[in-house]
This record gives sequence, C-alpha cells and structure tokens, in this order.
Amino acid sequence: MDTDPANTGRDQGGRFAPGWSGNPAGPPKGTSHRATRAAQALLNGEAEVLTRKAVDLALAGDVTALRLCIERLVPPCREARVHLPVPALESAADLPRILAFLLALAAGGAVTPGEAEKLARLTGEYAKAVELAEIEERLRRLEEAAANRGSTDGRQDA
Repeated sequence: MDTDPANTGRDQGGRFAPGWSGNPAGPPKGTSHRATRAAQALLNGEAEVLTRKAVDLALAGDVTALRLCIERLVPPCREARVHLPVPALESAADLPRILAFLLALAAGGAVTPGEAEKLARLTGEYAKAVELAEIEERLRRLEEAAANRGSTDGRQDA
C-alpha cells in the first residue's frame, strides 16, 4: 500500500496504511466502547434478576453458570506478601550468602521456587544498584585525587 507524499500515513484511497493511526494517543482513559455502553443501558436495573438466574442455573448444574458464580465469589489469587528475615545486602559480596538463604527457603518449602526466583532477581537488581553506587563513589574519589595532584604539581587545566 503506497502512502501519499505528505507522509500522513494514508493510502491513495484515504485509508490509513497498516502501522499508522489517525489518533496515535488513542481514546481518552475510561472511554468505553459504544457496544459496551449499549449493553450496560439494556442491563441497567436487571442486575438482581440476572444474578438470581445465574445462581439458579449454577445450582441446577449448569457448569458455565457455576464457574461464573465461583469466579465472582472467590477473588483471583494474588501474590502474598513475603515476610522473611533476609540478610542485609550492602555490597555485591553479600549476594552469594543471600542467594544461598533463598535456596534454603525454597528447598525447605517456606517459599515456592517461583517466589525464590523472583526474590533472587530482585536481590540481583539491588546488588547491581549497590555496585553501581560503589563504582561511582570510587570514580568520584579518583577524579578528586587527580584534580588535587594536578593543582599541587603546578599544572593547570587547559
């Protein structure tokens, strides 16, 4: 599909070419589709009757209605908060000790292997941040020392 020379993303027929949008920002947040609004208008005031019908169907053995009711009664499983006495991580040298701790927790069943993996990944990201801060501090000290040597040698920066 050829787009026009003005590079508006439209083809010769005036339609947008694949990959182009007439509204790149999309609809405003919270905007519902016309069909959704129409369905909500039709169902307005019928929630109690429809709910009762779904429950009756579920109790009568309708598997789909039963699944619908159960999904509404039991909230989806979310991640639980983890309260663990994780050793302090102050430098990258602490990482092996903490990873061994997480491995022992997973092996002992205190956390799932997936939870241990997520915690290990988070620990690794923290270790990278600590390491970066240490490197920046060492670089700052080296630059400071070099500047002090340069001023005591009688040399001046150009």
